[in-house]
Amino acid sequence: MATGNPNLSPLTPISGVRISTISAGIKTPGRDDLVVFEISEKSHVAGVFTKNRFCAAPVTLSKKHLAEAKARYLVINTGNANAGTGEQGMLDAVSTCESLAVLMGVDANQVLPFSTGVIGENLPMDRLLAGLPNAESNLTEDGWVKAASGIMTTDTRPKGASVTFEYQGKPITITGISKGAGMIKPNMATMLGFVATDASISPELLQGLLSETATKSFNRITVDSDTSTNDSCILIATGESEAAPIESEESELYGIFKTELKALMIDLAQAIIRDGEGATKFVSVQVDSAVSEEEALEVAYTVAHSPLVKTALFACDPNWGRILAAVGRANIAEFDLTQLAIYLDDVCIVEKGCRAQSYTEAAGQDVMNREDITIRIDMASGSDSETVWTSDLSHDYVTINAEYRT
Repeated sequence: MATGNPNLSPLTPISGVRISTISAGIKTPGRDDLVVFEISEKSHVAGVFTKNRFCAAPVTLSKKHLAEAKARYLVINTGNANAGTGEQGMLDAVSTCESLAVLMGVDANQVLPFSTGVIGENLPMDRLLAGLPNAESNLTEDGWVKAASGIMTTDTRPKGASVTFEYQGKPITITGISKGAGMIKPNMATMLGFVATDASISPELLQGLLSETATKSFNRITVDSDTSTNDSCILIATGESEAAPIESEESELYGIFKTELKALMIDLAQAIIRDGEGATKFVSVQVDSAVSEEEALEVAYTVAHSPLVKTALFACDPNWGRILAAVGRANIAEFDLTQLAIYLDDVCIVEKGCRAQSYTEAAGQDVMNREDITIRIDMASGSDSETVWTSDLSHDYVTINAEYRT
């Protein structure tokens, strides 16, 4: 199940990036499961990674390599997370980088590895390494759509977005892909995301742009409140555009670029929620007039993570008491219940601490029957607003995760 438009829009190639996607038989014979990105030598690369203490070996190694050298290649495998695999997992991640480095004529620390799939099982290194020469020989600039499918695990459809805009008559393009459907409450970015632009951006500005836009996009989504061991998001700037370089946060182009990048990152993040495991609803939980960003997010996530709220959404049941109860147990300082209001889309369900006088069950039912729903909570206590995107909790979610390894 998934919500929204299932069709992937065309993805614009980025000059300076070539991609190859092949089948190495890592978990399922015949399906694409190994992706290699080649990045031009003058490119800059930034990354954000999971805060899970049991982070996967490729996460640890990618962070190390990013700090040591200029990245030239990314290698991504699906079907196996290489997480919870101890010393052998790190040896396998190192071996993957070394093998691709030999093929490409670069140093091993110029390769960033990424893995996604089942936790606690060793990588089938014989199959992975045997697939690398095939990946090397199939690199193409027009490889984004195939890569979007190649990085999928329980996803039901590929996820990607592109945008091209002009600055002083010169075009700049941003293209990205993401994957994720379960174990989604990122605490940094998404399970896997790869975004590239032909803009020229300094390394310092690039890292800041990624961190800020990931916070407002991938760090605002949750399917099941579980943070993965493998979450990683990479931003590449190849500098191939003829547009002026972005050299300062005060420049006009910096502001324009950040706006475009943030919108694209939100598209990629929301695509994950629309394809959440078993999802039948796309739900925005919007908290307005909070004392602080922290308070707004605490209330939003408490509602978004509530199994009772999520199952009511799946049942199309306007059981507004569940939303009220979730707001009431959020771990925040006291607030004035008599001033708080809660809405389903434009239907007020709670005001002055109880059921709104204007509310009718029919009006609530009409909203709950929709595929896209906004739960809006007006705290009436400050000026901060935040939105979290989530899905409902269906029978299929339980089935998918109960049968994940079978």
